[in-house]
Amino acid sequence: MQGPFELSTERLGPLPLLNHFISRLGLAELLDAAVPTTDGRCRLAYAKAVGVLVRSIATEREPVYRLGEAVSAFAPEGFGLATDEAYSLTDDAVGRALDRLFSADRASLTTEVVIAAQQRFALALAELHNDSTTVKFSGQYSKARGRSIRGKRAPFITYGYSKDHRPDLKQLLFILTTTTDGAVPVQFRSEAGNASDSRSHEETWDALRLAVGSPGFLYVADSKLCSSEAMEYIDRQGGRFVTVLPRSRSEDSEFREWIQSHTPAWEKVRDRANPKGKGGPRDRRFVVRYRVPSAEGWPLFWVFSTLLRLKQAQSRQERISRAEQDLSDLAETLAGPRCRMRSRYKVRKRIDGICERHHVKRYLKVHLKQVAEHTYRQERRGRPGPDTKYVRQEKKHFSLTWTLDEEAIAYDHVSDGMYPLLTNDRSLTASEVFCAHKRQPEVEKRICQAKSSLEIAPVLLKNEGRVEALFFCYFLALLLCALIERELRLAMAREGISELPLYPEERVTSRPTSEQVFRLFSLTERHALTRDGEFVQAFDPDLTDLQKQVLGLLGVPLSAYSRG
Repeated sequence: MQGPFELSTERLGPLPLLNHFISRLGLAELLDAAVPTTDGRCRLAYAKAVGVLVRSIATEREPVYRLGEAVSAFAPEGFGLATDEAYSLTDDAVGRALDRLFSADRASLTTEVVIAAQQRFALALAELHNDSTTVKFSGQYSKARGRSIRGKRAPFITYGYSKDHRPDLKQLLFILTTTTDGAVPVQFRSEAGNASDSRSHEETWDALRLAVGSPGFLYVADSKLCSSEAMEYIDRQGGRFVTVLPRSRSEDSEFREWIQSHTPAWEKVRDRANPKGKGGPRDRRFVVRYRVPSAEGWPLFWVFSTLLRLKQAQSRQERISRAEQDLSDLAETLAGPRCRMRSRYKVRKRIDGICERHHVKRYLKVHLKQVAEHTYRQERRGRPGPDTKYVRQEKKHFSLTWTLDEEAIAYDHVSDGMYPLLTNDRSLTASEVFCAHKRQPEVEKRICQAKSSLEIAPVLLKNEGRVEALFFCYFLALLLCALIERELRLAMAREGISELPLYPEERVTSRPTSEQVFRLFSLTERHALTRDGEFVQAFDPDLTDLQKQVLGLLGVPLSAYSRG
């Protein structure tokens, strides 16, 4: 007599879609070659464990110690595993795989991955954008001081300038470079938590030259690239760059003084409606090549933004107002009867702190004056009479006044909305330099994705070698997410589709992200009917029209979601 039917459910989520891009990139084969499993006692190949971690970072973002539990809720092949391999997935297995990945030649692996992406997805590598951020750590990592682990130098996890505004936590520097074509990551490095960003560009540029195959690409970075050592190194090697000139350079103050009595021949490079809409002022951008080159003899371009001008003027006014309010509160405290601030040095230090905190020391002239007040009291207690003698008492306190330096405000207002760009490529026009710099926010958004949707922090692992290997897995996950976004947006442009209803409540977006795509497929499941342990029938997921449309645009066959 046969037993009852049993229905089992396996979650697929967005994994079949992600696996299509992993296969197209050839990532599994590259990991197999870079992280081979030579120990016969290992029941789960290192490359497969790394693949599971990359998939989890991109879609589920479960901690390492819960990977086995997370995978058990999915179809094993979604994570690239056979059924017996899924049972071998433990946090120890993943940890050993990270150890092996740390010991591997990740520089060569990165180059091979980038070359594969360029060849199979037709990436444009003519212009690359670099930026960095800090990743905070909640553990102590007392041994993470740049020691050697299995012959490789491990990262130095320590305190430094925290871009997360957490100076109480240790950190590492996370450096990412992306293409201008879809902001696809092509290079990743981590540095010590107290390392200067300006010192990281030489090694980054060398790695990019190997991946691209030539030094002719345009390297775009923020003002931290603008150090003589880094710029001259790239220039000597035949490279090209565009960067922002910092305010600390003398060329900046020279132009701001020159513009007080001169009018540049601005070239309009952008004129569009206010990006925030609502009938605001138009967004106009102008560029001019300054008559005097930089100290290195390279072209210096100045950009003028009308919206930035309004923003800086408003910000200055708000800072002055807040500083005046704080000074007014301090003046009231100083004049009060219970004020304990008797030292001129301490009062002046308090005033300087207010001006520096609001960045208005240039605009407010604060005057501190000591005032003496005299009071009289009886020499002796008792009812006063004609012969009562009085003693004069003197009490000193500080009087605080300030004036607004309108000339300094007017001086700075002339150059509001202006900032300089520096390049060593003399063939670039003003418009080309401006456009290259305006594409820089794409890499910043990719870094934001690593910190927000991919949740790169907090990090707590056994040793810092595993941390660096984990960061490399985040780089691979970012690469796959970027490729998915790029392919979807290119397909939309090719098919003439301006928007897709990927947001909740079928709200539309013109620039879909991988996070929205993964959310669309997050609840996808398939079912299998069995009887007495024998397979009877499979029930593939019933995909919606929108899901089918997205799969079609991405080139993913519907069979990816069938039991096949």
